[in-house]
Amino acid sequence: MGNPAGILRKGKDFFVAIDSDGCVFDTMEIKHKECFCPVTIRHYNLQAASKYVRQAWEFVNLYSRQRGTNRFPALVAVMDLLRARPEVQQRAVQIPVLKTLRSWIARESKLGNPALRQAANSQAELEDVLQWSEAVNASVNSMVYGVPPFPYVDASLRKAAAQADLIVASSTPSEALRREWTEHGLARYVRMIAGQETGSKVQQLARAAGQQYPPNRMLMIGDALGDLNAARSAGASFYPILPGQEELSWERFFTEVLDRFFAGRYHGAYEKERVAELYAALPENPPWT
Repeated sequence: MGNPAGILRKGKDFFVAIDSDGCVFDTMEIKHKECFCPVTIRHYNLQAASKYVRQAWEFVNLYSRQRGTNRFPALVAVMDLLRARPEVQQRAVQIPVLKTLRSWIARESKLGNPALRQAANSQAELEDVLQWSEAVNASVNSMVYGVPPFPYVDASLRKAAAQADLIVASSTPSEALRREWTEHGLARYVRMIAGQETGSKVQQLARAAGQQYPPNRMLMIGDALGDLNAARSAGASFYPILPGQEELSWERFFTEVLDRFFAGRYHGAYEKERVAELYAALPENPPWT
């Protein structure tokens, strides 16, 4: 599955990067609703505002244009929404500001537990966030298994791998990615699995693709605007897996989009239509505002 340092030597004429959670596997809902959110409520003693925590967490991570963001900026965004909400203020729940975490996010490019562990170094807030993050990982490991890829994923990756170098580009921890992709027999199609420890998706694509492929021969598949931004930074085209329409998105990719991409007919008006569909599926502001 390629070089763990994130350097990929070109093997085929095309390059395709694929996000994982919510894109290949229907794991976003279970991870955030059954793992991330309950751990956050318990760890930060937010039981008195649990209803609002759940609404904020699900909006940021599942149902908004922030969908798919790294867990640490997501935690900050959720706390900001909670502090601003009158219902939470009326309940006198203490919502952390996370100033030290914000500073670490601003200066760190590899937003994962290893980098956080190094930065913590007796800083109480970062050590506390690390405990939260490790508790999330433990919950995910015990809860999330046996979730198969969406229909048409296996066939699509098999078809794509015949002409393209495939990588996984994700903000999920690498260990979880390797476990999921191996469990369902998809690891054989990809040359590299890049998780949060290897940097942002922008960095992952830059290191893996470099200048080896013409822009019209690079494609990113994802379900969030962060994936779109990573594709644009690399000069790659983008194909969205629409939240709530994943099965139809993958069927269209298999039967239509991949052939267009290999034939040089994906970029342009057709791609713009697909991207517009993603923007339409993800609101910018929470419904309670």
